[in-house]
Amino acid sequence: MTIRKIARMGHPVLAGVAEPVENPRDPEIQRLIADMFETMDDARGAGISAPQVHESLRVVVFSVGGERMTDDDEDTPLSHQVLINPEIEPLGNEVEVGWEGCLSVPGMIGAVPRHRRIRYSGLDETGATVERTVSGFHARVVQHECDHLDGILYPMRMPDMSRFGFVEEMSRAADAESADELQEAAE
Repeated sequence: MTIRKIARMGHPVLAGVAEPVENPRDPEIQRLIADMFETMDDARGAGISAPQVHESLRVVVFSVGGERMTDDDEDTPLSHQVLINPEIEPLGNEVEVGWEGCLSVPGMIGAVPRHRRIRYSGLDETGATVERTVSGFHARVVQHECDHLDGILYPMRMPDMSRFGFVEEMSRAADAESADELQEAAE
């Protein structure tokens, strides 16, 4: 496994639409997945997409730790999930605004609207079908990572740029409880 360099906002690999993966069991794809987990864990991220590690392929990995979960019944913890060629279906019209950070936009944070509930599907690293209905942070991280596969970074989803800034500046301006929430979202 290798910790890979993370592409930052402005790099062309983050602006394009990633290519589908033909064979999830291909040794190169397996190596990519292992490297993505190593890179995500090293950077203390909740997820990472293949374009973020300079591979224009439709692969995301993520973890939903208990410390980030909401009270939603469908916000389920999940350790080290792989999604290859993912598809997302919003369930209902309810949207929630939440704080997000991104490994490709280091040191920054913003308030981003996302669908509260989604159904996602794709393949795991063995080629088996994965399908879940989720909400809360679980839904947010999947939407965030899958956006990368279509060349979308979270600031592009923000309707109010006054809620976008450096983590330390936004934390300074927030009350103590909100500052902790901002710091956690940035990781």
